[in-house]
Amino acid sequence: MVEYAEDGTGGSSRASNVAQQHVLPSHIGRMTDDDRISWGGGSAPSLPSIDDDPRMDDDAMSITDSVRSSTMSVDSTLYHFVEENGRTYHKYKQGRYFLPNDSAEQERLDLQHQLFCLTIGGKLNLCPLPKSPKRVLDIATGTGIWAIEFASQYPDTEVVGTDLSPIQPHYLPENCRFEIDDTEDDWTYSEPFSFIHGRALLSCFDNPSRVVKQAYDNLEPGGYIEFQDALFPMYWVGEPPRESALYRWNELLMEGLRRIGRSWSNVVNYPRYFEEAGFENIVDRRFYWPTSPWAKGKYFKTVAMYFQEDMCSGMEAISMKVLQATGMTPEEIKAFCEEVRRDFRDTNLHAYLTVSFIYARKPLDK
Repeated sequence: MVEYAEDGTGGSSRASNVAQQHVLPSHIGRMTDDDRISWGGGSAPSLPSIDDDPRMDDDAMSITDSVRSSTMSVDSTLYHFVEENGRTYHKYKQGRYFLPNDSAEQERLDLQHQLFCLTIGGKLNLCPLPKSPKRVLDIATGTGIWAIEFASQYPDTEVVGTDLSPIQPHYLPENCRFEIDDTEDDWTYSEPFSFIHGRALLSCFDNPSRVVKQAYDNLEPGGYIEFQDALFPMYWVGEPPRESALYRWNELLMEGLRRIGRSWSNVVNYPRYFEEAGFENIVDRRFYWPTSPWAKGKYFKTVAMYFQEDMCSGMEAISMKVLQATGMTPEEIKAFCEEVRRDFRDTNLHAYLTVSFIYARKPLDK
């Protein structure tokens, strides 16, 4: 057990029962070229170290060719949405979520699903679960790909996915269903869940601590919660190149998010929200996604390939409404995004994003 600090590095504690499993910046460089592509468990990987020859090997290159074509097909024309700047957005609770929901974004979300799974060795979750959990809830399910795969792996489990957008497919396992719902509204489920999962939630909620409390109230005793999320801004190995578009994008992104009232640094508070809600055995595992194959090892190079495609394909979707809050026009944002994409592919820029997998258990006597 280690103490938990607001910056996520240990220090003054508000959540003293949080087990943080990550390596601090002073430990850069433990991962080598002999590492497996898939993380196999145990402690989370160290921070990435710089590769003197930042080219992807043949195995990684063969994966690259299939990245864009490996996602589920969803027909968004079946639904009516709000169109803005050439993208479509959810109609229900319009404006609550600022990323689009069109086919391009759906493909990105399915790719992102593969990235999260790859990060933890192909798994869907890290928390320990019973052989057949009775009921599972996936909040902010997006395209529903996590819920569908979980339902396929656990055919005796009832799996429910909720989202503001009806973009989930119609061909589903019999034990999986989706509901259009706002997770920040009062929960009205008649039966408790064994496991509640949420991923990439940083754009979703005005009051995430209330969501965590409702999750606690709707779990059975001994049930688990797990949130998987990115922690912005990106960090750098060495001195950041402040003149680069990537560095400026990070700064502008954080400023725009502050102005619209959403913090992408809020992930460091998740363990505290868990503890305040009443959860126990809280674990926070940190992982790292390099922006390009600048880092050593097959694991980091493969993760970087997926992360780079995720960000480059979604650059305008992520940036448009946030950077408009800083005063930029849509035309300026589109041009700027092209510069940022080039930086994402530049192996001389050694940036990475921290990702947290945080899980906890509801006490057996509650």
